[in-house]
Amino acid sequence: MTKRDYYEILGISRSAGDQELKGAYRKLALKYHPDRNPGSHEAEERFKEAAEAYSILSDPEKRRAYDTFGHQGLGGAAQPGFNPDTFADFTDIFGDFFGFGDLFGGGGSRRRTRAQRGEDVRYDLEITFEEAIHGKDVEIQVPRMEPCSTCHGTGAESEDGWTTCSVCRGRGEVFYQQGFLSIRKTCGQCGGAGKILRRPCRTCKGEAYVQTTRKLKVKIPAGVDTGMKMRVSGEGQPGANGGSAGDLYVFLNVQPHPIFERREFDLHCVVPVNFAQAALGTGIDVLTFEGLQSIKVPDGIQSGETLRLRGRGVPFVNGGGRGDLVVHIEVRTPRKLTREQKKLLEQLRDTLPAENEPEEKSLLDKLKDYLM
Repeated sequence: MTKRDYYEILGISRSAGDQELKGAYRKLALKYHPDRNPGSHEAEERFKEAAEAYSILSDPEKRRAYDTFGHQGLGGAAQPGFNPDTFADFTDIFGDFFGFGDLFGGGGSRRRTRAQRGEDVRYDLEITFEEAIHGKDVEIQVPRMEPCSTCHGTGAESEDGWTTCSVCRGRGEVFYQQGFLSIRKTCGQCGGAGKILRRPCRTCKGEAYVQTTRKLKVKIPAGVDTGMKMRVSGEGQPGANGGSAGDLYVFLNVQPHPIFERREFDLHCVVPVNFAQAALGTGIDVLTFEGLQSIKVPDGIQSGETLRLRGRGVPFVNGGGRGDLVVHIEVRTPRKLTREQKKLLEQLRDTLPAENEPEEKSLLDKLKDYLM
């Protein structure tokens, strides 16, 4: 039977480089692999044919001999099979497809003895606005898995509760030939453990871990806000086969405050004054998280104008200062007046100019409208 041209098999030109060669072979190998085409003799032959072509053309010396003399120049070198020079290429080609790196013994092999890091755990914690401002040490209860105290994490009732798997003989993997490939897979009998549990622990039912609740103290720094998270190293789920434990992530949710609104590290509040205080100016006491703070309201202040108390806002989480407290002045008109108050206001009204014409917008207001 006349052999097909290797370049024709892979669908590449004779000037194809290494990357094009590898890509062409990978495409065909994945398309015709026996695991994807069970029972198909044609697919198996095409798979072997592509592997043979790649094994020759990926070797510089064999490729030169083939380019010069054709199949006759190869002698017995055209027999498909693994060798130390091409083994790494097969692993690289299949390594990211269906875990084939495990089949060929690549670096991604998940053996039963491989240490596995435990999963991270999320804990949602709600705190008050005051606790977010000042910081606080809180105790939380975190559900997590712990090694069973009865079997000490072995899962067996006693030391002889495990027996070596008879299928893989303790290796955790089984080997078999598929065409010219030597393939290894996780043992289906023991699931890769290499051993079978005969007498499971009565407490954990052979799981080796039990659900518990651990009490932890968490330090909440001053200045935190909703959406921030804190990592507590090593307080997640335990690892397997000697692997390290995962981490605990505490996600914060800060309750709203009836008076203050937070905007980044500044605090905002609304303070009402009557029109006499606004017109004549006055001194008022403003509530802060450090107690009452005196502040001067200048005469003629308008409703909506702001006063700023430096350094009375939210502490920076990493230290080094804090934001400001911004006081929004709201001039309020009294709804109920005594007869004497009305008389005094009428006298005042008669002395004040009537300014009831609509005001033209300032340049700044026009710019704001344009940008909006």
